[in-house]
Amino acid sequence: MDSKQLKWLLLAALALIWGSSFILIKRGLVGLTPFQVGSLRMLFAFSFLLIVGFRSLTQIPLGKWKYIALTAFTGTFVPAFLFAIAQSEIDSSISAILNSLTPLNALILGVTFFGLAFQRSQFIGVMVGLAGSLILILSGAAHNPDQDYFYALFVVVATFCYALNVNFIKKYLSDISPLAITTGNFVVMAVPALLILFSTGFFGQLQEVKVQHSVVFVGILGIIGTGIANMLYFKLIQMTSPVFAASSAYLFPVVAIFWGVLDGEVLSIVQVLGAIIILAGVYLSAKK
Repeated sequence: MDSKQLKWLLLAALALIWGSSFILIKRGLVGLTPFQVGSLRMLFAFSFLLIVGFRSLTQIPLGKWKYIALTAFTGTFVPAFLFAIAQSEIDSSISAILNSLTPLNALILGVTFFGLAFQRSQFIGVMVGLAGSLILILSGAAHNPDQDYFYALFVVVATFCYALNVNFIKKYLSDISPLAITTGNFVVMAVPALLILFSTGFFGQLQEVKVQHSVVFVGILGIIGTGIANMLYFKLIQMTSPVFAASSAYLFPVVAIFWGVLDGEVLSIVQVLGAIIILAGVYLSAKK
């Protein structure tokens, strides 16, 4: 398979895996707290990657470990908790739609800090995307008075973390295999994640059936939606560009809304409009 075909296959796989991660977070939150979901997600991924990628750690030069740590915390550690906290109050489909801001934010940060050139259409895209986000958040708050849409801002912050991460990997870690980067990331995060999990009293709750069910969903999220997906994502970044790799977020809402509707979530017409505006802004921001 040539590189052009492979990049689109990777993009589609990421859309399916990460688009499904929002409903898995929602299911995890049935019996777990946001901090338990976030820490367990990382520990499941760590356990899996230690088995398949331990030998790859020798590929990471000593001087690169600071960048491994940097990408670990911006790309996974902080967002894992932010998304879980956000979805304790807002629907999974809304979370997925707002996650589409990632490529737009990758452009903003790329221009601001990484010397990326931009065109007028891309600037317009940024403004349109921000307007769509505002519409989505405000209409969601009005349509769902039982939900606290302040928590949507946690998703927005997470997308900036993802955008930083994709630029860091492209600039500092392009010469290291995706498996080594991913495994190194979770080696760095394992101890902090375990300490957080211990602090929540998780191990005293394991006898509860709903906790056990939630752990299964988070296990799937950690192994497939985090460990395997990160390897595919880092490979895509190295093959293409930060903005193209981040554009996988365009497709997440399609998958996430499908799962959300099956789970009883409903989007208002104004929310759908906001989602379309966000995607239009992201499309414009990615044009060259």
